[in-house]
Amino acid sequence: MSELPRHSEGGVQTPAELREADEVGMVLAYWASRFPNVTALRSPGGDRTFAQLNARANRLASALRASGLRSGDALALLCGNRPEFVEVAFACTRIGVRYTPINWHLAPDEVAYIVGDCDAQAVIAEGRFAPLLARLSGPPRTGLLIGEAPEGSDAGFDDYETALEAGSEANIDAPEAGAFMLYTSGTTGYPKGVAKPPLTRRVLEKRLTYKAANYRSGGSDTHLCTGPLYHAAPLSISLFMPLLDGASVCVMDKWDAQRALELMTRHSVTHSHMVPTMFHRLLRLPAEQRQRLKPPVLRHVIHGAAPCPVATKHAMMDWLGPVIWEYYAATEGSGTVVGPQEWLARPGTVGKPSTEDHIRILSEDRQPVPRGEAGTIYLSLVDGAEFHYHKAPDKTAGSRHGSHYTLGDVGYLDEDGYLFLTDRSANLIISGGVNIYPAEVEAVILQHPAVLDVGVIGVPNEEWGEEVKAVVEVVEGSDATEALAVDIVAYARQRLAHFKCPRTVDFVDSLPRHDNGKLYKRRLREAYRG
Repeated sequence: MSELPRHSEGGVQTPAELREADEVGMVLAYWASRFPNVTALRSPGGDRTFAQLNARANRLASALRASGLRSGDALALLCGNRPEFVEVAFACTRIGVRYTPINWHLAPDEVAYIVGDCDAQAVIAEGRFAPLLARLSGPPRTGLLIGEAPEGSDAGFDDYETALEAGSEANIDAPEAGAFMLYTSGTTGYPKGVAKPPLTRRVLEKRLTYKAANYRSGGSDTHLCTGPLYHAAPLSISLFMPLLDGASVCVMDKWDAQRALELMTRHSVTHSHMVPTMFHRLLRLPAEQRQRLKPPVLRHVIHGAAPCPVATKHAMMDWLGPVIWEYYAATEGSGTVVGPQEWLARPGTVGKPSTEDHIRILSEDRQPVPRGEAGTIYLSLVDGAEFHYHKAPDKTAGSRHGSHYTLGDVGYLDEDGYLFLTDRSANLIISGGVNIYPAEVEAVILQHPAVLDVGVIGVPNEEWGEEVKAVVEVVEGSDATEALAVDIVAYARQRLAHFKCPRTVDFVDSLPRHDNGKLYKRRLREAYRG
């Protein structure tokens, strides 16, 4: 494994006061004292300096304590990418509260399920999302509303700003590390709460993604957050990691390829986190536009969440240079990280485990498989990676094998110990007894010049059990015709074994893709199998 950049504040020894500020909220307080007037956060909903962000987080923390919220209690948050989301997160991290950000694309019944399942004694919601609270079983002990709600849908909550006015700006006494409990995206089943230990600076510093970023403090570096903060990667990688190193964060409220490039130039963005779908959308911009808007000081882009086609990543590095890092991880924990030069030497790898036993590849009967052979990936539970599924001991036990756990992903280790992903076991297509991994087929079809996005699934076939179907979004200006479907199949057959190629191609206006970049394969399969 290549050596990661040495991580320290501005390339020098981290001050003792910062090393001792283990609670995440108190690390923010340190930067507020050192760089009070530096912009910590830029967003469409307003900006905050480090001093402003820290003061408002303190006000909220003291207000929540005054309302009766105690260490170990739970809070649910329903909020877009705006400063109040960040204030809530940092307030909870300094008073020992476990908080659960909720996906605001969910239906009221789904929101009510998560609020109830996470045992929330407090709920904070942005006004525009108040209608999503209609199915709560009853009012929470503490309810705060950010901004105005549609008439008749405020759920009887108190005003967020009024609550802050009653709180104190002073750093609170006896800070205690809080935790966040996120819910899995539900691409293969009902969402599960992933309960983990409190987030502290020491826990965060163990993560390879954190070490690889090598942020500089005091406004020298800026991270562009491209995804919704209620997801694990944007919350950890795009918010906590830069802010805890005294770097600035620029937050997008929704993804747009051209807008992202404009923000990178305007705010001198040095870092960002993306998913492969974003890469593909960037590469579909006109070449002249990409060259004109090429980010001038970007030096670190890290991606994950889904397998990235090798051709897509090569094209990104041809354009931006060798600045792209990749990680393999999930809400539950971390696996590997790979830098650009290391990846270029082994295209397709997601990195080498930090220790030989951190990743195991096991067969269906949970026996080790030889190097180079695909199997289920199991990750070690060591180094702060302990977790359990909230109120779901059977699901927790089902993911475990001794000291390791699985996310259901399939992959292999090469002879040198580098990990390569194949796909998720739930996505596997079995046609005539042969295993076909959709990610491999998708990576080829995405290279077709008329394809904007694609999902490959298995559909019933009386003779073969399953056959391969490609569901395609076309680029603007292309016509979704039978002739194009035939051309896409022919394109795939020139590049893949014929048994892997789609028998049929369907066109849709948009694929059911989650905003964290993952495709809802289950929804796609159900639509066609139904």
